[in-house]
Amino acid sequence: VDITEGIPKQATVNYCRNCERFLSPPATWTIAQPESRELLAICLKKLKGLNKVRLIDAGFIWTEPHSKRIKVKLTIQKEVFTSTILQQIFEVEFIVVYGQCPDCTRLAAKNTWKAMVQVRQKVNHKRTFLYLEQLILKHSAQKDTINVKEAKDGLDFFYTQRNHAIKMVEFLNAVAPIRSKTSEQLLSTDTHSGTSNYKFTYSCEIIPICKDDLVCLPTKLARSLSNISPLTVCTRVGNSIHLIDPATLRSTDLSSPIYWRTPFDSLATVSDLVEFTVLDIDPSGKTNGRWVLADAQVAPNNAFQSHT
Repeated sequence: VDITEGIPKQATVNYCRNCERFLSPPATWTIAQPESRELLAICLKKLKGLNKVRLIDAGFIWTEPHSKRIKVKLTIQKEVFTSTILQQIFEVEFIVVYGQCPDCTRLAAKNTWKAMVQVRQKVNHKRTFLYLEQLILKHSAQKDTINVKEAKDGLDFFYTQRNHAIKMVEFLNAVAPIRSKTSEQLLSTDTHSGTSNYKFTYSCEIIPICKDDLVCLPTKLARSLSNISPLTVCTRVGNSIHLIDPATLRSTDLSSPIYWRTPFDSLATVSDLVEFTVLDIDPSGKTNGRWVLADAQVAPNNAFQSHT
């Protein structure tokens, strides 16, 4: 007895290459990472007849990432005779069909985005945006985004609804030190109903200070931050920047609104770092979290290179 009869051994899943979402039947487009629980759920929804058996286990079988194939191994049970339960293991192959979701189709056809979030940071590297991308994916903050474009000093996120853009700005405010402003553009006005059609742009600028940057605080600002030494190192960036005085281990948090009242740039960044070898270390006993104050005897790495 073949208890897999009635369950297709091959099916298709629809994928939008533009927004990188899968179609979750009947009409929802969902972000799903390769071999994730979300993608497995989408695949299982495509199998008619699965509701007539008991699903014991399901898991992915590895395939080449560019093969346009997803393979799933299923274990099912079914009662065939009185008190007789059969168990069977079988594979189903899903063919990934590329296309466009309705949101992306509308965007491509008429450029119908209603709101855009512009994220900018004026620095000479992309470390912040790589970190931000990880956070966005981790929290699925991009799920309502219909398009993302790279721009000078940052990224542009496009949305079909204004409230989706507002949610992204709120997310950015929670994870990064930003300031934002809103502008709107009138597209059309219906004189009969008295309604207007607008496009909204949310401009978000990230503080141009990054982890491991050396900064010199303006004197007045340093005094207002518990009189910390102006020369500090940025050790952490969240919705504020965490600064520490390397000579005393005194630390402070600088919020985005306070920074933008008296903005300043870094004295040096990660690209200016020089590698040294530590020859000796003498801790003073003072600590602050994972930081330990110490005198260190160091030598540049190139000092140990042999000269011929």
